[in-house]
Amino acid sequence: MLLQLVEPGMTPALHSEEETIAVGIDLGTTHSVIALSIEGHATAIRIDGNVLVPSAVAFKDGAPLVGTASLNHSPVLSFKRHMNEPAIKLAEEKSPVEYSAEVLRYLKQQAEMIVGHSIEKAVITVPAYFDDTARQATKDAATLAGLKVLRLINEPTAAALSYGLDNDIEGVYAIYDFGGGTFDVSLLKMSMGVFQVLSTGGDLQLGGDDIDQAIVNYWHQDADQEIISLARQAKEFLSENLEWVGKIKDQTLALNQSVLNNLAKPFVAKTLLICERVLSDANLKVADIKGVVLVGGSTRLKAVQKEVEMFFEKEPLIDVDPDQVVALGAALQAEALTQGSNMLLLDVIPLSLGIETMGGLVEKIIPRNTPIPSAMAQEFTTYQDGQTAIKIHVVQGERELVEDCRSLGDFVLSGIPPMTAGAARIQVTFTVDADGLLTVSAEEKLTKTIQTISVKPSYGLESKDFERMLLEGLKKGTKDLEDRLLIESRMEAKQIISYLQNALDQDRDLLEANEEQELKNGIETLREVIESTDREKIRTETKLLSAQSQSFAEKRIGRSIQKRLLGQTILQEG
Repeated sequence: MLLQLVEPGMTPALHSEEETIAVGIDLGTTHSVIALSIEGHATAIRIDGNVLVPSAVAFKDGAPLVGTASLNHSPVLSFKRHMNEPAIKLAEEKSPVEYSAEVLRYLKQQAEMIVGHSIEKAVITVPAYFDDTARQATKDAATLAGLKVLRLINEPTAAALSYGLDNDIEGVYAIYDFGGGTFDVSLLKMSMGVFQVLSTGGDLQLGGDDIDQAIVNYWHQDADQEIISLARQAKEFLSENLEWVGKIKDQTLALNQSVLNNLAKPFVAKTLLICERVLSDANLKVADIKGVVLVGGSTRLKAVQKEVEMFFEKEPLIDVDPDQVVALGAALQAEALTQGSNMLLLDVIPLSLGIETMGGLVEKIIPRNTPIPSAMAQEFTTYQDGQTAIKIHVVQGERELVEDCRSLGDFVLSGIPPMTAGAARIQVTFTVDADGLLTVSAEEKLTKTIQTISVKPSYGLESKDFERMLLEGLKKGTKDLEDRLLIESRMEAKQIISYLQNALDQDRDLLEANEEQELKNGIETLREVIESTDREKIRTETKLLSAQSQSFAEKRIGRSIQKRLLGQTILQEG
C-alpha cells in the first residue's frame, strides 16, 4: 500500500503512550491473532494462554461467547468467507460483519486487560483478494468493535513485513500463505526498506479446512463439529509425529503422516497452480525467487513443506511462527503508523479497473498488479454530434468486452456543451486508496463539470469468480483481442458512414452527380460487409471509402473557411 509513513529519519511528536498504542490484528477464517510492537519488536498477545483465538462466536442467553468459550455451544464459524456479502444473515439473524465485530471486540478487551492500556487503533489484515465490499465490511466490523482502522493491509504483505524488518533480506520472495480458510501467494521485491508486491493470486475457498474435511471423509464420518475438531487435532499432531490414534463415540480412529500427506496433496497442487500463474504475471521464473516464506497453520504439514520446496527448488523459510507472522507484521505496521518509520510499502491492485466504451469494449484505466495507492487518468470524448451527457460504467476484470467483466457501478456526467462528435474532452480519473477502495471521477474540461462515484459494490465477488476471471483472461486473451479488433473495425466503419451521410445531407451540392453516386456506392458496399467477421475486408472497404471521400472532405473544409472569412468581413464592415 504505497505508504510514505513519515519523512525518512523523522518521527512525529507523541502525546502519551496510551494515546498512541496501536495493535496489529490477523482476523483469520479459523483463528485470529492480536499483536503489539514496541521499538520494532512485535509480540503476539496470549489470551487465556493461547496465541491463536478461534474465530468462533456463539450466543448463550443472548450474550456472546467468543473464541474457546464458544466451542461447546454450536458456534458460528468461517464467517470471514462471507465478508464479501455483508448483508446476508447467518445464525441468530446476525451478519458476517457483526460476527467479525464480536471477535475484534473480544481481542480488544482481552488485550487491554493484559497490556494495561486502552486500545483504540489497529492495523487489520485481509486476504489479498478481498474486494471493495469485503474490505469495507472489515472496516465496519472494526468500527462496531470500537477500533479505528489505521490501515488494512494484505496478509502476505504483512508477513513480508515481519521478515523484511527482522532479517534485513533483499530480493524477490514468494509469500506462500496457506491458512485455515484461504490461500494467498504474493511475489514481493524487497530492497532498501521498500516492499513492492510484484504480483498476487489466491483462492478464498481453499485452506486447511478442506484438508480437515478430507480427513473426515477418509474416516467415513459425518462432518459435525466434534469430528471436524478431532480431524484438526489429528492433522496438527501429525505435523510433528508419524501416527495419531483417537476415540469418538466409542469408535477408535487412526491416521498416519503418509495418509495425511496423500489427502493433502490435491489441495497443495491447487496452490501450486496459483503459484505458477503469479510467477507468469510477474514475468519471473522459479530461479528468480530468492526465498519462500511460509505463512498459515497449514504450512506446518510436511506434505506442504515438501511440495513447496520441490516447486520453488529451495527450502522454505520458517524462521517466524507461521501462525503469528501475519499479526506480527500488522503490529509492526501499526507501530510505524503511530510512531514513524523509514519504510515504504507497495501493494498492488489484484484485478484491472476500467470503463465501458462504444461497442461494449473495456478501456483499462488501472491495469492489474499496479502498485497502490494509485491515481490514473485518461481522456475520452463523445461519439455523437450534440451529445450533452456521457455514461461512465466502471468495470473490473481482465477481458476485452464488458459482458465478460464485472460491473462495479455507473454514473452520468451531464452538462456537456453540445459539440461535434469527438470535440468534447472528458477526463476520467481512477483513484485507489491505501485500503484498495476505488473512487472514480469524470470532468468535462471546458465547463469543469465533475461527477464522482465511490465504488462499493452491492454484492461481493466470490473466490470462484476471481478464479474464473483470471483463468479466462489467460486462456481467452488471444480471442478477446481478435474480438476487440473486429469491434473497433466495425465502429470505425460506422463512424465514417455516419459522417458521410451527414455531409451529403448538408453539402451534396459540392459534388458532381457521378461523385455523389460513387460515395453512395461505397457507403452501401461498406454496409454490406460491416457485420461480417472478416476484419480485413471491413478495414479494406473502410480505407477505400475514406480515400474516396477525401476530395469531398477538402471541398467542405474550403467552404467552411470561406464562411468564416465572410463572417469576419461582415463584422469588420459593420
